[in-house]
Amino acid sequence: MTAIAVIGEFDSGYEPHSAISTAAADAQPLSRHDVVEIVWLGTESCKGLGDSDLSSFDAFWIAPGSPYKSIEGALRVIRYARVNDAPLLGTCGGFQHVALEYARNVLGFSDAQHAEYDPYASRLFIKELDCSLAGQSMQVNMLAGSVAAGAYGATAATERYFCDFGLNMDYLDDLRAGGMVISGADADGDPRIVELPELRFFVATLFVPQTRSTRERPHPLVVAFLNAA
Repeated sequence: MTAIAVIGEFDSGYEPHSAISTAAADAQPLSRHDVVEIVWLGTESCKGLGDSDLSSFDAFWIAPGSPYKSIEGALRVIRYARVNDAPLLGTCGGFQHVALEYARNVLGFSDAQHAEYDPYASRLFIKELDCSLAGQSMQVNMLAGSVAAGAYGATAATERYFCDFGLNMDYLDDLRAGGMVISGADADGDPRIVELPELRFFVATLFVPQTRSTRERPHPLVVAFLNAA
């Protein structure tokens, strides 16, 4: 059995949450796993988890639905996955917190902040988008040779968005210089996928791929994520 920990506060009425289990079930027949178990972990509970607790999971999905109850709990799990090369997929809010964890713990910006938690912080790595993407479907263009493009078998796809926050472009060069790859962007060049290609699978998307998955057409990113687990 393959155990996937989903980090976030589960809301059964929120489509991007309920779609995670469905997308994993869609993808399982195309993966190398006979059984995939989805376990939700609230971010408050993650604050006190040790490495031995987290090592019982094969991979981590950082869910939409921020602000989380505990930003520290979410960042704790993301850091564990990055340092220990555990497969990770972040979607929507997960994308934002993956970038924030990297800014704090790799780039050394200990005061890096997310505008949902503190809109007046001096170093906002994650800011409110000028135009909300919630409810939109848009094309994302992927970097040839990236993990994301390899998963899709293509360099462009149309995806759904539920978010109001994204990367602050003022810090884009810092993330790139520090080793984070912007592997997907919209037509204006705004980041939509980030990844760490040196790891087994460490990919985060501002869109929510799980909402486009079907039994007939499992989402390729979810299939790739499960295969990395």
